[in-house]
Amino acid sequence: MSRIVIAMSGGVDSSVTASLLVEAGHDCIGVFMRHGQPALPPPSDGLSIVEAPGPKPGHQGCCSVTDALDARRVAEHLGIPLYPLDLTDDFEKIIDTFVTEYGAGRTPNPCVRCNQWIKFGRLFDYADAVGATHVATGHYARIVHNQTSGTHPPIPEIHRGHDVSRDQSYVLFGITPDRLARMLLPIGELTKSEVRSRADQLGLVTATKPDSQEICFVPPGEHPRLVAHRLGGSRAGDIVDTSGSVLGQHPGIEHFTVGQRQGLGIAIGSPLYVIRIEPETLRVVVGPKSDLPLQGLIADEVSWVADVPTTPFECLVQCRAQRPPAKAIVTRKGDQEFEARFLEPTVNAPGPITPGQPAVCYDNTHLLGGGWIVKHETT
Repeated sequence: MSRIVIAMSGGVDSSVTASLLVEAGHDCIGVFMRHGQPALPPPSDGLSIVEAPGPKPGHQGCCSVTDALDARRVAEHLGIPLYPLDLTDDFEKIIDTFVTEYGAGRTPNPCVRCNQWIKFGRLFDYADAVGATHVATGHYARIVHNQTSGTHPPIPEIHRGHDVSRDQSYVLFGITPDRLARMLLPIGELTKSEVRSRADQLGLVTATKPDSQEICFVPPGEHPRLVAHRLGGSRAGDIVDTSGSVLGQHPGIEHFTVGQRQGLGIAIGSPLYVIRIEPETLRVVVGPKSDLPLQGLIADEVSWVADVPTTPFECLVQCRAQRPPAKAIVTRKGDQEFEARFLEPTVNAPGPITPGQPAVCYDNTHLLGGGWIVKHETT
């Protein structure tokens, strides 16, 4: 029997994760991570409620009062303790990075940062403090122990979840090998429908609970207001074509992402897409779909969770969580950077290559590692 710390968010996935480990006879400790102040009242300065961090009334994000109560009910149902872990100060770093990235013309992914800094960081610190050998989360991904590696114990590998439509291995590339050896992902072999079915069979209150929104700390579509408030105002400027001709104005670069088509406010008779964002001039450059950068990318802050060659190698590279990966040749540029050149960019494109998003490498289903896109290649 192992002592295991379980991240319990009050959702169905973490609830079933806990149930599987309790059923297996482990000594389980539930942890509810508080990332902000739930249901904050409107700020006294008259600003919209969105400017304050933390989930808002009516917003299905994490760490709300309802989530905390649901996590408590599930823990009581399973007969395990549940402790709150206040990570408000740590989560503020994620929000600050989110704002800074948008201000620099990039499109951030706070969910990956949360996994890197909080779930693979502070949660493991807590596990160490209570003498736990492992940490478990409700991610849809699998840990496979490679029996052919010749090592003892076998090397753990992260693979895509059995439910491909729910796979979350993409957000896990930031875990370090030593912590991967202590990671458990119990629902990785299940589909979402199987998870809900099991929760229903156990009588868990979370069985039919809706999934949370992608960005937990701001309601959908409201992030430009948060960014503008924290940066002291919107970063408005011109919308130009690739030759530099002004086509119109925009309310702020924080409203845009590379590959975006909707919401440009410009009609010229053919579809236009955001080709790049220039934070220095506050210009949003638009053009036809054929001008989108698809050839390759440079990524930094690289983390490898598997052994990869030091020479160029072929693999699959995924550039957005909801887009399929594409074949590429990856060349390592030291320990913290790599270049990816896509083999069939016009036929099997990875989707818009967006600075600020992760670029994650796979060998079939095996997660090799990833980094953050800092530049896209056009030739």
